[in-house]
Order: sequence, then structure tokens, then C-alpha cells
Amino acid sequence: MTYIITSLCLRDSGCVDVCPVECIIPGKPVEEWPWYYIDPDTCIDCGACIPECPFEAIFVEDEVPDAYDAKGDEKLSMPKGTAGFDEVYDGSDSRDEPVHLEGVRTLAAGETIDLTKDIQPNYDYFQEGPGYSALD
Repeated sequence: MTYIITSLCLRDSGCVDVCPVECIIPGKPVEEWPWYYIDPDTCIDCGACIPECPFEAIFVEDEVPDAYDAKGDEKLSMPKGTAGFDEVYDGSDSRDEPVHLEGVRTLAAGETIDLTKDIQPNYDYFQEGPGYSALD
């Protein structure tokens, strides 16, 4: 079992702060990898990150919803330039550090989306993306 951070992630750092094995890292460059990512080889499946996410973006992999029903005003983030994701998000994380994301879309109440498509990018980040080199 592994945990997946989905496109509901707006880079709040609370999950990073509670991870006992430091397996959650911010994607870099942010324009290509806008979420935080969980290293499936390092994660110990403790689940400490789930309640810390104010965006409810983290799921057990087998429980990532294929029909997520939006409450309204949730935001999805995708790599900059993704079609239909033309909003900008400016906020702050749990450390009061600024967060700036381009490639965002606001969900309407009752809108249903498939979040299972967000599983593969988590694996891709550690196989094809900068992965740990982002920490160096």
C-alpha cells in the first residue's frame, strides 16, 4: 500500500512536517511538477500525512476516487500550460511561506472528476522526473 497526493494539492507543507521518514517532497520545477510527491519506496504507510492536508488531497492508492464529487471551490493543479487549467493560485502554506501555482482550475459544486489519473504522476516523479535530485 502506498499513499498518493492528487491534483487537489496546493502545496501546503503540513504533510511534509509530520512525515516521520521524510518521504514527501515538493515537485521541482513547480511548473512541471506542481504537487508534493510521496516516494513509494520510502513511505512506511503510517498515514500521518492524510489528516494534515487542508485540501484533502492525499489518499491510500487503492482508495483514490475515480468519481470525486466536488463540494465547490476546490482547486486542481496541473503542470503549467495544461489545457483548461488557466487560473493562478496565490496562497501560503502551513509555514506561512508563499505558494504560487499556474495551471489551476476551480471545481464547481457537484462536478465529478476522476482522480485516479493522478496516481501515475507520483510514480513518474521518482522514475522520470527530478525525484531526489530536487533535494540536492
